Amino acid sequence: MEAVAGVKTVDNQLTVRSETPSAYSDQWLAIKVNSALMFHRNVDADATRVAAVDGAVSLRGKASSLAQKELTGEYAKDVDGVRSVHNEMTVAKDQSKSFETSGQKIDDASITAQIKWSLLSHHSTSAIKTQVHATDGVVTVSGPARNDAERSLVTKLITDIKGVTRVINNMDAKAHAPSEQEKIL
Repeated sequence: MEAVAGVKTVDNQLTVRSETPSAYSDQWLAIKVNSALMFHRNVDADATRVAAVDGAVSLRGKASSLAQKELTGEYAKDVDGVRSVHNEMTVAKDQSKSFETSGQKIDDASITAQIKWSLLSHHSTSAIKTQVHATDGVVTVSGPARNDAERSLVTKLITDIKGVTRVINNMDAKAHAPSEQEKIL
C-alpha cells in the first residue's frame, strides 16, 4: 500500500462468500433434501421448509395428512448425507388439497430426468445402468438389477414420481454381473 499517498496501514476485513454451497455443507444438504422431495408426487416440497445442521435435517411446514408428513420424513432420510430427521411438520386441517392440476402436467423429458435423479440419489439403485424411456407418462425401464429387491424398489421409486401414470419394469436381475466390491462381500 505504499503506492497510495497518505495510507499508513490497511485493515482488510473483506470476506469472500461462495455463491454455491460446498458439497456436504448444511446448506448443500438442505438443498439436496428439498430437491429430492420435489420429485415425489405424494409430498409437497413447496410446503416443506428444510434446514440442516451437522447432518441433522429439520422439516417444517404443512402436510395435507399424517401419511404425507411421515412420507416426507422417510424421503428425507433416504438422501445421502442425512444422519437424522426431525419432522416438525403440522398436518393441515383442510385435507382436500389436490396436488396436480391440468396445468401442472409434466412432460416426458422432465419425468425421465426426475427418475434418473431419484435413482441416482438412492443408495440401492443404479441410475447409470438403468435405461429409462417415458411416453405420455408411461415409463419403461430396463437394464440389469442386482436382485429382485432392487427391481421392485426401482418400480416403487418411479411410481412415486409426479407425472408417471404406469411403470413397465423390464429390468433383469439375472443379467447383473457383480462388481469387485460385491464379490468381496
